[in-house]
Formats: sequence, C-alpha cells, structure tokens
Amino acid sequence: MSRTACLVAALVVSAACRSAPTERVTAFTGATIYDGTGADPIADAVLVVRDGRISRVGPSGEVDVPSDANRVDVQGRFIVPGLINTHGHVGDTEGLEGGRYSEENVLRQLALYARYGITTVVSLGGDGPAGISVRDRQDSMTVPRARLFVAGPVVTGSHPDSVRAQVDRNAAMGVDFIKIRVDDNLGATDKMPPAAYRTVIEAAHAHSLPVATHVFYASDTKALLEAGTDFVAHSVRDVPMDEELTSSMRTREVCYTPTLTREVSTFVYESEPTFFADSFFLRDVDPATLDALRDPAVRASVRESRSAQQYKLALQVAMENLRRARDAGVTIALGTDSGPPRRFQGYFEHLEMEMMADAGLPAREILLAATGSAATCMGLDDLGTLEPGNWADLIVLDADPLNDVTNLRRIESVWIGGSPVER
Repeated sequence: MSRTACLVAALVVSAACRSAPTERVTAFTGATIYDGTGADPIADAVLVVRDGRISRVGPSGEVDVPSDANRVDVQGRFIVPGLINTHGHVGDTEGLEGGRYSEENVLRQLALYARYGITTVVSLGGDGPAGISVRDRQDSMTVPRARLFVAGPVVTGSHPDSVRAQVDRNAAMGVDFIKIRVDDNLGATDKMPPAAYRTVIEAAHAHSLPVATHVFYASDTKALLEAGTDFVAHSVRDVPMDEELTSSMRTREVCYTPTLTREVSTFVYESEPTFFADSFFLRDVDPATLDALRDPAVRASVRESRSAQQYKLALQVAMENLRRARDAGVTIALGTDSGPPRRFQGYFEHLEMEMMADAGLPAREILLAATGSAATCMGLDDLGTLEPGNWADLIVLDADPLNDVTNLRRIESVWIGGSPVER
C-alpha cells in the first residue's frame, strides 16, 4: 500500500472513531496544486476542507493547518480538481448491451467514472427518473461516486408542437439541460428541421434550461448558434471551421466539446486497439467484453462498415477543427460521448485528453478544459476549481500533469466532497 493510501485509510478510521463530530476537517499538506482556474501552480500548498467543501487553499506559509484537522501528507504529489465530462451518457449499458437503464446501473457507472478521476458527468440524453433521483442525492460530503447532471430523453421530431411538448415534459422531470440532435447520420436519416430546433431552443430557454446540440456539419452549427443553442456537443466534422463559425462561438460564449473518442469508437475495433494492453484501461474492464470485441466477425463487420470508414476520415477533420477552434479563442470543454456500448467510461476521458494533446493543445489548456472551463461551460457553480466554497472534488497524482497530460492517469487517490473514493 502506498504512503498516501495508508494515510487515506487512517483518515477514514479516525473519522469513523470520532463520536458525533460537529465538523469534519481535513488538511492536505505539501502538494503542488493546480486549482483549475488557469492560475500558476501553488507549490508546497495547504488545502483545508471543512464538511466536504474547500475552506482555504494557498502556500504553506500563508495557510495554517487547523488544530482539529486530519492531516493528509501529500508531499511531492500534485493535486488537481476532479475531472468533468461535459458529454457522457449514464445508466443504459451493461457490457456491450444497451437498454439496461436502472438506478443500480447509474450508480455503478458513476462509481466507475470516479475511480478514473472523473468526478462529475453531464449525461446528455437517455436519462430517466432514476438519474434524477441519483442527482438529487449528491449534495453531500459522502458521495462515493461521480456527481451527475442530466438532460433527460433527447428531444426529437420535426413538428414544433411535438418538440415543445417534449421540452415541457423534460422540464417537469427536473432536468438540467435539453439535448437535441441536428444530424443526418451520414445521410441515413432526416435532420431535425430549423423550425423544430428553433422551437426547442425557445421552449427550453423559457424554462431557463440551456440547450446542448449534437452537430456534424458546419452549416448547421452556424444556424444553431444564430438560433441560440448554448453548447456545441460534438466536433464539426465535415469541413474546416472558418472564421465566421469560430467568431460566432467566441462572441456568443458558446463552448465546444470535441468528443474525438466518439469517432474512435466507430472504427478502432477493426483490429486490436492499443489500449487493450494498457493496464490503466484493464484495471476496470470486464474481460468478457474484450473477448467479444476480439471476435473476428466483429472486426470484419467494422472493417466492412461504410460509416465506420467515413467516421475515420471525419476524425481527422475533427482533430484539425479542435486546433482551429482553440487558436480562435473558443472555449474548449472535455467531452467524450462515453457510455454507449464500446465507449468505455472513465478511460475514454483520459484517451480524449491524450488525443487533444495530439491535436496540438498544451497540457495546461487540456487540464483547464477538463476542470474550470468545463464547469463554467455547463453552469456548475461550485465545481471544477479548488477555490473556497467549492466542493472538495480532487485527484492526488504522483506525477506533474503539465509535463505530460497522460500523467493524469498517475492517480494515487480520488476525493469527492472531501471523502476518499474506493479504488
């Protein structure tokens, strides 16, 4: 057991042995802290947590450790905010099978995300009352799983009256977002027409709900921005983004999530993916799922799939457009579309960040996209940064993530609401 793991265990025992505590105070001492705001790191820092929320954070010479605090010595380590996936799907998949939505599955998948350091997930579609119930129980310092925010069922259809009614039903459920798709699936289906998506946006805003839009084409994205969509939930993948499009996103302060791994999932199983040999991936995957994906018939079907090969080409456009958007000053937020079969929750978020680096983004910007920017983009006011008043959702690493974004996989411990996550 590592030094940090031993200290975590001691903290849990000492907290359990106290009788009727009025406050729970924890102090992390000695680490270098990246607070998720984009500010310079704080070396030899002290981070104080009271009842699950950050009380103080700063250099050791400026922040006193309270006398009643449980100390966690993280000397030589690095602390970052828990990572936020702004585009996932939670609760519907078991193994390679969909249609398994239940509260038990929602909780299981959120625990999986948390073990990989993903401490908040925005589920953009397919959510039901079980997800609402789970979300409503997460304002606590004893949450052993990722936090969840939901969009409810994806709003579909072409008639304004129909889509307005769906928005109203989702709002009555208590969702956090409204999700629509404006895409023809490479020409295989009809797109939601402008009259319908304008109605969705108008109706959602009347309920004070932001709209996240699945896009593929640049022309649709421009029209949706003009109509008032609040979040671009996939890459533009047909043509290079021009200045008109990036300027519209920047001036309207609409965030962009690339979901590069969504494209990867469509074609990567035509042969053995390199990540099938990655111990970080293998620690939390069902071997039966890997065996199924190794089936020669599965690999042949992917190789022969017209859409898979088209999405492989689309990925290259997406990678280029991520760099274009970043260079134009568009705010980037980490998102993966993980959760459906073949899109591995927790691991794909780390793979996404590696691909963002391959697209040319520096590690500092990728970390910001996965923490403070992600929280701002989704309106998560008390998450994403290690600032006083926010929930103490954080990761302790044994390597500097700004030296290499893959060091975000060097997880010693994960904490949600100031409590350690069982890994």
